[in-house]
Amino acid sequence: MERGERGVVALVLKDKTKQKKVIYSVSDIPKELSDENKELVEMALRGYQKTPQKVILYIMSSKPEDMETEYQEMEKYFEITGFNWLAVPSVETDKKTEEIASWIKAQRKSKRTVKAVLPNVEADSEGIVNVISSLFKNETEYKPEKVTARVAGLIAGTPMTIACTYAPLTDFTDCTRMTAEELDSAVNAGKFVFLWDGEKVKACRGINSVVTVGNEKGDSFKKIKIVEAMDMIQDDIRMTVQDNYIGKFANTYDNKCLLITAINGYFSELIREGIIESGTCEIDIDSQRSYLQTNKIAVEDMSEQEIKEANVGSHVFLKAKVSILDAIEDIDLNIYI
Repeated sequence: MERGERGVVALVLKDKTKQKKVIYSVSDIPKELSDENKELVEMALRGYQKTPQKVILYIMSSKPEDMETEYQEMEKYFEITGFNWLAVPSVETDKKTEEIASWIKAQRKSKRTVKAVLPNVEADSEGIVNVISSLFKNETEYKPEKVTARVAGLIAGTPMTIACTYAPLTDFTDCTRMTAEELDSAVNAGKFVFLWDGEKVKACRGINSVVTVGNEKGDSFKKIKIVEAMDMIQDDIRMTVQDNYIGKFANTYDNKCLLITAINGYFSELIREGIIESGTCEIDIDSQRSYLQTNKIAVEDMSEQEIKEANVGSHVFLKAKVSILDAIEDIDLNIYI
C-alpha cells in the first residue's frame, strides 16, 4: 500500500470555445484562451513549495443563455473525473456559489474527497475554503472569485508535511488589509484571508470554512492540512482495497490479517514521512460481535479471539486510530531579562 499523489486542481473558466484539457505547465495553456483566462491558469499553476500535479482545465460557453446547462454539464463531468481542489473564478458573478457549495457537500457525503475554493460563502464545511479577500498587482484588483484560482493552486502545491499558513504570495503586491483584530475575527469565522507583513502578502491561516464543532468534528477539521491528510488516507486505502483485495481473497481470518498488515505498513510509511504521529488498524470486535448477534449467533460464550475468527460472510469489520501531525503555527516565547 503506497501513498498517492495529491494536488490536482479542477479549474472551470468561461471562454468562446468549449474544451477540456489537462495542463501540466504554462506551455500547455491553449493559445486561443483570452488573456484573462490565461492568467487565471497561470495563477493556478504557481502552487507553493511545489507546483500542482496538474490542472484539469474545463472551459464552459460564455453565452449567458447557456449558463444553466453549462453548470449542469460541468458538475456531471467532475462527478466522474478525479480532482482534489475545484475553483470556478466566475461562480459569484454567475450567482452559482451556493449551488457549487451544495454540490461539493453532496460529493463528500457520497465518500468522494473533493474540495473547492469558493468566494464569500459561509459553507461551514471541511470541503470548502471561503476566500473573502482581494489581491492586488500594482493598481489591478483581483476580487475573491478570481483569487480562488490562486488559492486552489497554492493549497495543491503545499506538501502534506506543512501548512499553507503564512505562505508568501510574491506574485502580488498588496491585499485587502486588515487589523490584527479583524484577521483574528475572520479566521474564527472560517474565512480565508491574507495579511500584509510590511513587505509582502501572505496567506493568513490555512483554514477551511468549518465553524461548527462538536463530538463528530473537532477543531482539527478546521485545518486544511489535517483534512488533506484525512482525505489522502481515505483515498489511498480505498484504492488499494478495491484494486487488490475486494473479490480477490477468501474472507478468512488470515486474509483479514494480511489486509491489516498492509494498512499498518502504510501508516508506518506516513509516520516516516512526518504526516502522522501514529496509526494502528485492527479488527473491530464490537462491530463483529454485533453482526454475529444480528445473525442469531450466540456470542456470550465466545472468546475475543473466537469472535475475531468467526465467519461474518463477505464483511470485514476494521477500525483504525490515527494521530495526524499539525504544522507549527502558534508560538509562545517569553523572554526574561
